[in-house]
Amino acid sequence: MSSSAPLADPRDGSFKRQASSFREVISHSHPVFKPAASRYWLYVSLACPWAHRALITRALKGLTSVIGVSVVHWHMDSKGWRFLPFESQETDNRNLCFGPSGGVKCLPHSKPTNGVTSESYRAGIDGTIDHNYHLSRLSELYYKADSNYGGRFTVPVLWDLETQTIVNNESSEIIRILNSGVFDEFADTDTPSINLVPQELEKEIDEVNEWVYDNINNGVYKTGFAGKQEVYEREAANVFAHLQKVENILEKKYAKLIENYGEKAAPSKFFIVGEQLTEADVRLYTTIVRFDPVYVQHFKCNISTIRDGFKMLDLWLRNIYWNFEPFSSTTNFDHIKLHYTRSHAQINPLGITPLGPKPDIGPL
Repeated sequence: MSSSAPLADPRDGSFKRQASSFREVISHSHPVFKPAASRYWLYVSLACPWAHRALITRALKGLTSVIGVSVVHWHMDSKGWRFLPFESQETDNRNLCFGPSGGVKCLPHSKPTNGVTSESYRAGIDGTIDHNYHLSRLSELYYKADSNYGGRFTVPVLWDLETQTIVNNESSEIIRILNSGVFDEFADTDTPSINLVPQELEKEIDEVNEWVYDNINNGVYKTGFAGKQEVYEREAANVFAHLQKVENILEKKYAKLIENYGEKAAPSKFFIVGEQLTEADVRLYTTIVRFDPVYVQHFKCNISTIRDGFKMLDLWLRNIYWNFEPFSSTTNFDHIKLHYTRSHAQINPLGITPLGPKPDIGPL
């Protein structure tokens, strides 16, 4: 299926996410997919929280010069994701693909969207071309990998330029591949080494990821795409119950950090698991940074905003956004707001994009 947006199951009104189809890894021992610089490519949407995970991890690991990026247009129509037309671009500058967000500039605030339409093809603003094959649709890339492919055409896609196929299209596995160390020998030397899944924290990271994914990351989708009132109310209540769970964890943690290190040093150790940035922060961030700008109004997650109802979670969000450049440089509020409000006709049939909230994210 390649519909413009997933729909609720008509039998019970609930939203069910499709499992990913390509699940290979990259390693020195793999018979095909071995680590190398400039061999692999990411196809992403800046609006998509799952693709955003991969972009953040790529930047944190110093791999922006190792793995290139192509960015689909923010608007997803009935045929799925599309690239900017190759014919409309004067140059095919691959150097732009090796920045944090693939050559599309990310700002700490969204711009007025009056006059911007789904047919706006502004290079470096609405998306990019497909730099490798000049394809018009992401679906064409899937069919290039498997001519009999029958699933939805999702992002992110980790692509192998050598064998011309998809290595993996499951975001949780892609970020583990990027973090695994297989590309460390090619990484940017000026990027501090970071392991997002240190062995001593792995069990706790996995446990947090599991309930955050089901109840928050995917919970906002189960709320927004609910097909029945009772399903929506159940899912919305569940999202906020688990946001409160995160809030309680962070509140206790911050108080302990102040006690141990003082108020000035506490923010530098203020993370979900342990006292360092981990994969748990990356995976939660991509939902929370979208919450106030789109999920509150578009997915009807409006019991509260993050900034008004969850003081510690908001502090954690602002701390990460403003103090860790790989997060801010890959967060595009224009793509986020335009995509959700103009791609889901069954939720927002008039395609009107709200002006607020202002600001998209609070100051540090």
